[in-house]
Amino acid sequence: MRDRIEKRLELNAPVSRVWRALTDHREFGEWFHVKLDGPFVVGEISHGQITHPGYEHVRWQATVQEMEHERIFSFSWRADPVEPDADYSQESPTLVEFRLARTKDGTLLLLTESGFENILRERCFDAFRKNDSGWSQQMMNIERHVGQRSQ
Repeated sequence: MRDRIEKRLELNAPVSRVWRALTDHREFGEWFHVKLDGPFVVGEISHGQITHPGYEHVRWQATVQEMEHERIFSFSWRADPVEPDADYSQESPTLVEFRLARTKDGTLLLLTESGFENILRERCFDAFRKNDSGWSQQMMNIERHVGQRSQ
């Protein structure tokens, strides 16, 4: 079992455009399929409601860890908290990091989610598998999003 998910995506968009898609809570919500209650603020908990069909019962909750302008955006959250009556309070959150780098043709987006080794053993494999698949879809979503919206 690996303890981290890593995705790499080269986007034909400037870093400033990708940064806005990641850190503006309304834009993030569009491609991630979540209605967030307010802007991302370092050190604060972000709340919202997942809007992706079949997951509308899932509440979004993540603590913003870092926002280094046009370089890194990160948050911690509970991996795969889809059971509405489950208590996930005993699990350590995973850390999601988006790192940006300028390329000749646009932006390199590196996504990492780490900390799966701290999830309860009975959920670890399933959470990793679902999040790995989910991040593959989300990378396609952000690619589509930055390509559709004006700079």
